[in-house]
Amino acid sequence: MIKWGVLGTAGIAKGCTIPGMQLASNCELTAIAGRSLEKAEQFQKEFGFEKAYGSYEELLADPDVQAVYIPLPNELHYEWTIKALKAGKHVLCEKPLAPTEKEIEEMFRTAKENNVYLMEAFAYLHSPIVSAIKEELDNGTIGEIRYMENAFLTSDYDMSNIRMRKETFGGSTYDLGCYCTSQILWMMGQEPKTVQAVADFSQEGIDKLTTGFMVFESGARASFTCGMTLETEKDYRIDRLQIFGTKGKIVSDVAFNQEGKCDYTICIDGKKITKTVTAPQNYALEVEQLGKCITGEETPCVSEDFSLKNVRILERILKQIGY
Repeated sequence: MIKWGVLGTAGIAKGCTIPGMQLASNCELTAIAGRSLEKAEQFQKEFGFEKAYGSYEELLADPDVQAVYIPLPNELHYEWTIKALKAGKHVLCEKPLAPTEKEIEEMFRTAKENNVYLMEAFAYLHSPIVSAIKEELDNGTIGEIRYMENAFLTSDYDMSNIRMRKETFGGSTYDLGCYCTSQILWMMGQEPKTVQAVADFSQEGIDKLTTGFMVFESGARASFTCGMTLETEKDYRIDRLQIFGTKGKIVSDVAFNQEGKCDYTICIDGKKITKTVTAPQNYALEVEQLGKCITGEETPCVSEDFSLKNVRILERILKQIGY
């Protein structure tokens, strides 16, 4: 069992990752840290952590903690990941890992220097539905990929939300576009040679809606749309994926990080075949996977190379839109 600590009491931790940690077969909930001891103790009581700390430094100083999950706001990922790695802890850090390639290179370099693992928390990439669709592509089910498009749009947020502030690396590209680009990169298996993008900005200067277009060396093309534009605070969302090949297409409206029954449809010569995959809780899968890396059974599913390629795409998009 890997002894885990959680650095922060963010909503993603409470609603998604900590419940996943409870389900993970190789995870022990050892410590929780919050900006206040009171908040940490609330999480300790609710989820069954052994210890609660009123500061992140105290948790990192705990010799019992082997790995930490970092769900902090985007602008704090780099700082606290570096501190955790230097404390000798393995790290699972929420996406986006950092806003620049230079920072991510330093994060992985620090991990190597301290003989620990670092993995970016794209939980959905551990899902069997992703593996199933990727296998169809690799097996040539729809032939050579010619075009792929995806979308991830959510409700708008109240201005108090950190997603709505530029200084906290808010905006649709950081919050949602990283899913779109990572999915394109994963399915295509190559980095694009050209990237173009346009965006619509709020009065506060964050991108509320961004559309991007990519061209690959293979001749394939991809486009995505991400946005926080649906009815404010209604928890609406659009998740869409279509991949077109020389023989047919694959279509799936499975939501990012969806668990349970997940369907995708293969369309070839007018015939449709729908396949169903059962996906466990995605956050449990990523915690289990990093645990297996720590025990020497596996290597990171979301690798250093993948995270660096994805941040390069994101940087190109952000440069294009002037963010």
